[in-house]
Amino acid sequence: MEVKHYTTNENEKTQFYNFPRFLRGFLCMYSKLRSHSFAYFIVKASLLYTSCYLIYEFVIKRYTTIDQLFIRLILNCCKGILDLFGFQTFASKEVNDFQVFGIDGSNGVWIGGPCNGVTLMFLFAIFILAYPGNKKAKLWYIPAGILAVYLINIIRIVALALIAYYSPQYLDFNHTYTFTFIAYSAVFGLWMLWVKRFAHVEDSEAGS
Repeated sequence: MEVKHYTTNENEKTQFYNFPRFLRGFLCMYSKLRSHSFAYFIVKASLLYTSCYLIYEFVIKRYTTIDQLFIRLILNCCKGILDLFGFQTFASKEVNDFQVFGIDGSNGVWIGGPCNGVTLMFLFAIFILAYPGNKKAKLWYIPAGILAVYLINIIRIVALALIAYYSPQYLDFNHTYTFTFIAYSAVFGLWMLWVKRFAHVEDSEAGS
C-alpha cells in the first residue's frame, strides 16, 4: 500500500482549498494587500477611522453624555488658565450639543463636537496604530500624543476666548484658519516624529 507524504506547503494548500470560496477570495485579497505595505496602511487606517467615527457619532454622542462631559472638562481647564490671569469667565449649559465659554463682556466662543479635538485625537492615534513601528513604543506614544492634542486644544480655546474679548472681528478668521492650521500641523509633526524615530525600530528588531 502506497503511503503519501505531504509537505507543509501541500498541507497548507489542502487546508486552504477546504475553505468556502468567498473566504478563499478574501484570504487571497488580504495576502496581496499585505504585500503592498502602503496600500495595506491606507486600508487599515481607513477602516479604523470609519469604525471610530461611527461609534463616536452614532453611539457615544447619541446615547451617552460622554461628549458633553469631555467638553465641560476642557472648558474647566480653560477657565482655570484664565482665572490665573485675573479674567472673569462664564460658561453656559449645553445648547444643541454646544456649550458657550468666554470672558465676561464678550460673546464668548461656541464649543461643540467638531471643536473638542476628538477628531484630531482619532486621526493621530489611528495613524500610529496603522503605521509600522515598535508596539511597546506605541503604548506610550499614543497616550502622550493624545495628551499633546488635548493641551493644544485647550490653548486654542483660551486664545479664541481672548480674541473674542479683545478683537471679536478677528474671531472667525482665526477660528477657521489660524488655529486649524496650527492644530493639524502639530498632529502632522507628531506623525513625522513617529515615522522618523520609531517606525523603523520594529523592522530592525525583526531582522536581528
